[in-house]
Amino acid sequence: MASKTVKTSSDEILCEGELEKRSHSLFQVWKKKRCVLTADRLRLFSGKSGPAKELFFHSILKVDCVEHTSKYVYFTIVTNYYKEIDFRCTGKSCWNAAITMALIDFQNRRALEDFRRCRYRYQRSASDTQSEPGERSALGP
Repeated sequence: MASKTVKTSSDEILCEGELEKRSHSLFQVWKKKRCVLTADRLRLFSGKSGPAKELFFHSILKVDCVEHTSKYVYFTIVTNYYKEIDFRCTGKSCWNAAITMALIDFQNRRALEDFRRCRYRYQRSASDTQSEPGERSALGP
């Protein structure tokens, strides 16, 4: 199944399609998953009905180990706790690139929010420390 890419806001689908996830069992079998990529997470649906497994971008460190073969692209998602989750997709689907770009976008938005929050706190603390007109500061004349 080929992936489908859509331009989006934060809750809309960026990419949807099929990925294969390697199990952590003894035989490490590749299992097909229907996946939905949004601006803040990757949802993995198994063939069975049930809740989706979600990989939130705030818990993902990077997308790593991209290897191309004639049939598949293999890549690894590394979590903040250095857990590695292996995936593969057909070469035409570009899931690794879509996940990487969504992760970078998420990290950039988070960095801007942190910057704005720090700037606001700095400006607020600077305005609190300024003395009122007519008041003498401890160091001034």
